[in-house]
Amino acid sequence: MNGSSAERVRFGPFEADLHTHEIWKFGVKIKLVGQPFELLAILLRKPGELVTREEFRTLLWPSDTFVDFDHGLNAAVNKLREALSDSAEAPKYVETLPRRGYRFVGSVERLRTRATPESAAAPLDVPRLSPSSGQRPAVGLNVPLSPVDHARPTRNWRLYLSAAMLIAILFLGFTQFFRRSAGGRDVRDLTVPQQRIRTLTNFAEETSEPAFSSDGNSVAFRRQSAQPGGSGIYIKTIQNEEVTQLTSNGNDCCPAWSPDGKTIAFTRSADNNELGIFLVPTSKGKETAVDYNGQNLTVLLGGKEHRLDTRGTAPNRGELAWSPDGKTIAFSSRQGIALLSMESGSVRQLTVAPPQSEDWGPAFSADGEKLLFVRSPDSGIPEELMMAQCLTGDVTRISSQHARILGAPQWSIDGKSLIFASDFGSHPGLWRAAVDSTAVAVQINDSGWRPSVARAGYRLAYQRITHSLNIWELDLADSQRATERKEQRILVPSTSETDQGPGPQISPDGKKLAFMSDRSGTMEIWVSERDGSNPVQLTAVGDAGTPRWSPDGQWVAFDVSGRNGTKIYKIKLGSGAPQLLTGDEFESRCPSWSHDGKWIYFASVRTNEYQVWKVPADGGAAVQVTRQGGHAALESADGKLLYYAKTAYANPQIWQVPVDGGAERSVSQQLQPFSWASWAVVDRGIVFAGPSGKGRPWISLYDSAQRTVTKFGEIQTVPFWLGASHDGRSVVFDQPGWQQSQIMLIENFR
Repeated sequence: MNGSSAERVRFGPFEADLHTHEIWKFGVKIKLVGQPFELLAILLRKPGELVTREEFRTLLWPSDTFVDFDHGLNAAVNKLREALSDSAEAPKYVETLPRRGYRFVGSVERLRTRATPESAAAPLDVPRLSPSSGQRPAVGLNVPLSPVDHARPTRNWRLYLSAAMLIAILFLGFTQFFRRSAGGRDVRDLTVPQQRIRTLTNFAEETSEPAFSSDGNSVAFRRQSAQPGGSGIYIKTIQNEEVTQLTSNGNDCCPAWSPDGKTIAFTRSADNNELGIFLVPTSKGKETAVDYNGQNLTVLLGGKEHRLDTRGTAPNRGELAWSPDGKTIAFSSRQGIALLSMESGSVRQLTVAPPQSEDWGPAFSADGEKLLFVRSPDSGIPEELMMAQCLTGDVTRISSQHARILGAPQWSIDGKSLIFASDFGSHPGLWRAAVDSTAVAVQINDSGWRPSVARAGYRLAYQRITHSLNIWELDLADSQRATERKEQRILVPSTSETDQGPGPQISPDGKKLAFMSDRSGTMEIWVSERDGSNPVQLTAVGDAGTPRWSPDGQWVAFDVSGRNGTKIYKIKLGSGAPQLLTGDEFESRCPSWSHDGKWIYFASVRTNEYQVWKVPADGGAAVQVTRQGGHAALESADGKLLYYAKTAYANPQIWQVPVDGGAERSVSQQLQPFSWASWAVVDRGIVFAGPSGKGRPWISLYDSAQRTVTKFGEIQTVPFWLGASHDGRSVVFDQPGWQQSQIMLIENFR
């Protein structure tokens, strides 16, 4: 980490550089930019002191900024608290003083400066702007922290030596007192080694699926490389840069160590997608040193792979687990978790998954008597963390997660809790849940996939993926034939570095583009020219999403996720003040306008399942539209029909109901977009992103008059969002930008 230590502070597990606007949690950089970081910088200047709302307005919101200040400040505070895992009800760092402002209540450590005494004694100065300046200060750029005194040498050393001894005795006494005191705050036990996080793999290509050896000193992982023979299973030692390649097949995944460290089991998929379980030695074969992409690799030549016979019980997924005694390998089959005996070669079914579900992700306890796994329904959510007794097969549920589980769960060192990754909260992170308790899971890291906990050495490894999302445009105007290549281009790069957004929507006149972006620090609605130029932030409310244009192009409806659920708002271009339309206690999301602009449709669970509702655009009581399930509705081009996704899950059917009321029915079995957001209504029917049956996804048109589907253009990867011009001549959608996947290592993990 670089930067001037003169402008560094530490509080709890966080360290912030007020000069570079960077913040780390347990040594790993987390995302906190824009106004939330500037707000933090202001609070850190005066820990324990009130900073009024008016002070924040002067520093962060110039007078000509067309946003609602109250919403903007509240959104920035909420984003800051989310990044710090803080809460308004029990604040550890940011305390609310109602109607007055905020105060930083955590213990702040000013990192020792290397500046000279003269520079350290410089007065504190925060830049302030005149209301007419129209510029935002770079808060924290010139905010020196408390100066460090540099004592002069003295000849009276005996006096100072005695004083130092007295201070040391008092310090030890107070330390013991506060360790015993329940009232002490932010007290750290210095006898416990602090966690350190560092990058374990730093290849340009993707590395994933870490697995510790039994002694905790080596990690096996999967590497995906564009170089011939570069993909496969690798081993990396913890203490040095030695890397060993074991296999050279790009279809290899999910390594699992034998207890003696001499063998690694892994899965390999064949061209027909059939999975097999293989073994490969970790230290046999002829070794040769090669220079590969700047890495000094030891490649094993002649290490013989061996495929295991699973006696007709084919693996259904790649994750494997090797029992501590080395006698059993657990894997996922179509029926549930299966156990393969390494002695007899027999296969025993340990769990039986319920219909429309699968069991996967096995992990043995340290004594080999219990096994963790994940139970997933076909719908995807909720996923359940389960535990089976290996001897009896008895299964108990530990926790239910309304999110995707990202990799096999892992036992903690003491066996009292489990570590797992999920995308709860919209982005991947690591969580801990007690095995024998109904307590809510606690997040311990905000950037993790596929964790692996070492059985020795107090270490945890996980996969960290960073990427961005771009808005792309596909031109459908030149040809009606799918065989011809269509022009594609990026309109807006890097709208977000999370899985949220961008939800692009073209205005009715085709001249503007509305989209979601977190470039200001919170997820907001932005508006730009049709080609992505001149972007302007339209909202400042935090966690805004799903923008939809009014028919006259003067308003944008959107939803906002907050502590009290998700609500529907609308905002007029240039007005700065959003208007709440659903002020009740019910969850409401995914707005869209009626053809005449008098109503706004939305999805709500106010009847305990998602149905389509509508509310007057000028405010009023909500009216239920569908009765058999519905989500994300859009009116037809002529305003006679209402189309909607049947569910909020993947690959939903599109249904329709007359606007004036009538029967609800499926539009076409051929019309199944990837998500509830990857389709749009155009003059001729519905444009959607869907599977091609093989290869890459396609943009297709369902012609409502002819009731036929025509493929228009192929795209790179599956999008979540899609918008289209009313004439159907172009579509806009999300695609990944840059992406990097690395293995991270946490040492001293308890």
